Amino acid sequence: MDIPRFHLAFPVRDLAEARAFYGGLLGCPEGRSSDEWVDFDFNGHQIVTHLSPSEVGHKATNAVDGHQVPVRHFGAILEPAAWDALAERLTAAGTTFVIEPHTRFKGEAGEQSTMFFLDPSGNALEFKAFADDAMVFAK
Repeated sequence: MDIPRFHLAFPVRDLAEARAFYGGLLGCPEGRSSDEWVDFDFNGHQIVTHLSPSEVGHKATNAVDGHQVPVRHFGAILEPAAWDALAERLTAAGTTFVIEPHTRFKGEAGEQSTMFFLDPSGNALEFKAFADDAMVFAK
């Protein structure tokens, strides 16, 4: 099934840091760029880091299953094996997690593996995986 791709543009404080993080650590291929922005292929979706140091970082959190989740965040839903590999790569790289890799909603509808971390500009990312893809929108 074809799923439409999303496009997300967000602020960063430094494009070289963004390239190292999104292109290097996360392995997102770089697309077009200028002195003010860089496109990345984020698991088949287009994200664009825009140079705007005064707008970076997350500010608020909400409680979700016993953790304080950054309100403003983005990420991807991965296959479980890809999620495990990313968690291992991030841990090996010394990533500081906002929320360590763990299982959320254990034994409930929507059970998922999840982790939260920040890019160098303080933008929050969440990556998750469901053992059963039918649970992505479960109530």
